[in-house]
Amino acid sequence: MTPQPIPTMQIAPITLQGPGLRLEPLSLDHLDGLTAVGLDPALWRWVPSQVRTAAGMRAYVEAALKDQASGVSLPFALVLAGPGQAGPVVGSSRFGNISLRDRRLEIGWTWVAPAWQRSNVNTEAKTLLLTHAFETLGAHRVELKTDALNDKSRAAIARIGASQEGVFRRHIVTDTGRVRDTVYFSIIDSEWPDVKARLQAMRR
Repeated sequence: MTPQPIPTMQIAPITLQGPGLRLEPLSLDHLDGLTAVGLDPALWRWVPSQVRTAAGMRAYVEAALKDQASGVSLPFALVLAGPGQAGPVVGSSRFGNISLRDRRLEIGWTWVAPAWQRSNVNTEAKTLLLTHAFETLGAHRVELKTDALNDKSRAAIARIGASQEGVFRRHIVTDTGRVRDTVYFSIIDSEWPDVKARLQAMRR
């Protein structure tokens, strides 16, 4: 019997629109907006690679677009906007570590400018990305990870219903020279309805 082709995810740049947030395919057109809100050192405390200057932000965006061209990433700019309305860029996020055949990807590289961190932006972004991953792309598994020392991020990921799977010890050497332990979480397709309900409750 001839083996049947295994269906894979079909990923392409797309705009994801929520009630007050739009996720636009990242481009160099977003560079000035990202630079204006994204150079606060506190944003990059738990990120292995630091972005502290306009040149650093350009390199960050160009690296994301290079990964997109190679098929392993799909980056977005987070834009405050309702349908038909344009607003400021307030951060960035992306699908990364994409495995089309395995129907697996990671949501990460997420940062939100300080002025909007106590708003609904992060929850809305996660809702849009997870909905697209499971309901449009047909993902089997979505991964999320964070620095083991980042208690706030760990709590936020657990709160939406992701399962902690383990700690990768001495996983990444950061720009500061610190060797980071990384905590891995995941959500699988059978868990998505419960996670979606949690996110909808958090958005109210």
